[in-house]
Amino acid sequence: MTTTALRTVRLPLITLAGAMAMLATTLAGQSQGIQPHAKEAHLRNIRQLTFGGENAEAYFSFDGRQIVFQSTRAPYTCDQIFTMNLDGSSVKMVSTGLGRTTCGYFTPDGGRIVYASTHLGSPECPPVPSRSLGYVWPLYRTFDIFSARPDGSDLRRLTSADAYDAENTVSPDGKKIVFTSTRDGDLELYEMNVDGTGQRRLTNALGYDGGAFHSQDSQWIVWRAGRPSTPEEVAQYKDLIARDLVMPNKLEIMLMRADGTGQRQLTKNGAANFAPYFHPNGRQIIFASNVNNPNPRSPNFDLFLINRDGTGLQQVTFDEGFDGFPMFTSDGRTLIWASNRLAKTEGDTNVFIADWVD
Repeated sequence: MTTTALRTVRLPLITLAGAMAMLATTLAGQSQGIQPHAKEAHLRNIRQLTFGGENAEAYFSFDGRQIVFQSTRAPYTCDQIFTMNLDGSSVKMVSTGLGRTTCGYFTPDGGRIVYASTHLGSPECPPVPSRSLGYVWPLYRTFDIFSARPDGSDLRRLTSADAYDAENTVSPDGKKIVFTSTRDGDLELYEMNVDGTGQRRLTNALGYDGGAFHSQDSQWIVWRAGRPSTPEEVAQYKDLIARDLVMPNKLEIMLMRADGTGQRQLTKNGAANFAPYFHPNGRQIIFASNVNNPNPRSPNFDLFLINRDGTGLQQVTFDEGFDGFPMFTSDGRTLIWASNRLAKTEGDTNVFIADWVD
């Protein structure tokens, strides 16, 4: 599949006065520093980068100098993709300001950002599903994967299936994008070249396969998987998929070679484990889990480390709210994640960064 250049309409993000106020607040929070909880021995010199609203999936550029993240902030009513400096300053929008976006990720050379967006389906935010079916996530079929320059220009469409295409990340060698799609009737992992060509399926088991990342040598992939096992679970899963929905209550961390072979399960706790990322030391994986409180409606998620053979589980964060979407800089010295800690309003999720202590 070849890429297609697209013209976009860009909307103003905030006024100049608003931008200056946000920057002043950010820098004030930076200068104070934040003490980790007493048990958070791996974290030091915590800094808060965003202040209010919904901010998540914040990922470093490969050189560790920039951050791409998704945020719902005025005047937008659902997530758009932004970049910022390591101190939270110079926030700039990358996406079009239309539809809903997710999963922004830099290419290794820093020249492009890959993200998913629904803007070709409609300029409006897609509807949120009813909770009458329980805690479910929407699988918008209008999500396609795009790439653009960091300033949002030269937007190129990489996928065009009549299906959910999202949850995309780029391999450190710059050759592949791994992503999740429903194009074959199930939530499976796929790969493609960074220009959108060579799309190929990697997983083939019934259930949710998503949120994948490559190891630093690009030879392995870690991801989250849900495997319905009983007839009732299978029937419920298939019914929800037919409605473009999924219930992410039970997800385990999985590992495989980058070509899809050698798949094995690392966690076996029946909780919602997600957002795994390889520690640059090559021995461990960091991920988020509600294993301490596996109520699907509970916001109590923490970060954990686990060895690549599934042993040595240890808890990293101990806040009573949500901690998720962790990522290390390539040297392993800095961690970034999203958290409810210090929220001014219930439900606020902000981006935090900290020095990592082994």
